Amino acid sequence: MKRITAVWITVALLVLALSGCASTSIEPTDIRIAGLRGPTSMGMVKLMESAEAGESFNNYTFQIAGSADELTPKLIKGELDVVAVPANLASVLYNNTEKAVQLLAVNTLGVIYIVETGEEIQTFTDLSGKTIYATGKGSTPEYALRYLLAENGVDPDKDVTVEWKSEPTEVVATLADSGGIAMMPQPYVTVAQAQVNGLRVAVDFTEEWDALDNGSTLITGVLVVRTEFAQQYPEQIASFLEEYKASTEYVNANIPEAALLIEKYGIVKAEIAEKAIPYCYITCVAGEEMVEPMNGYLGVLFDQNPKAVGGSMPADDFYYVP
Repeated sequence: MKRITAVWITVALLVLALSGCASTSIEPTDIRIAGLRGPTSMGMVKLMESAEAGESFNNYTFQIAGSADELTPKLIKGELDVVAVPANLASVLYNNTEKAVQLLAVNTLGVIYIVETGEEIQTFTDLSGKTIYATGKGSTPEYALRYLLAENGVDPDKDVTVEWKSEPTEVVATLADSGGIAMMPQPYVTVAQAQVNGLRVAVDFTEEWDALDNGSTLITGVLVVRTEFAQQYPEQIASFLEEYKASTEYVNANIPEAALLIEKYGIVKAEIAEKAIPYCYITCVAGEEMVEPMNGYLGVLFDQNPKAVGGSMPADDFYYVP
């Protein structure tokens, strides 16, 4: 009798356990995602395809825009849930919205390069006395340029002349007309090389930054999430991060196929994407692993200009770490 009772107790406990699992199963939710035309959105194209085919876990909708200014107001208003933005803008949003935004993942490392039409520039020290055509004044490219120049003994205010342009296409036109030296991001480097004879990559910002071994990483793009949304749907966010990471890995491992998707979703032409992907440092770093490199990077920007990160370094709750 005791043996039969024990069996029935075991069965009852198993039923309770299984019913408990069923009651806590994760339900998919709608997640509205947006990104910019460029490397910060290239890594999500496989997920975009899966969502379009109804094969993703959550119900994703995507929007691709030309500038962050088109997307950040929608994020703040609650019209978007996850947005790919420049790295320093994530901190600015966090500080300016009373922590309504959190960092979800790092998705792009350094995509910035010094290019030239000659063979004169080999290192940052060679830029002393030169004129550099560039875009990105007041944002990540300018801060990265100033930092790397200074670390290599070149005064960014006295030793170089930077001619700022509003669009990368203006820089390409200048190089095509008269040659010279420029600071450009991918995939515009690849675009420029197709239009400017003899244009070569002279200096890779990521390699130069890593060589300093300063405890930080050059980070260009990140994913941010509305804090309220992340708190409400932690399991769904975890599923999104898994699918997003798989998408970035697919893009890096299947470049020709990924390039076709990148063109399909209006980010950049496939021919350009296929050549640019290997130089875009597309990644997905989330959780505890993103804290140290991002904090170090923001610290470098803060030392140059506190406004670059929104006036103060973000607190620990800036990082979405479940």
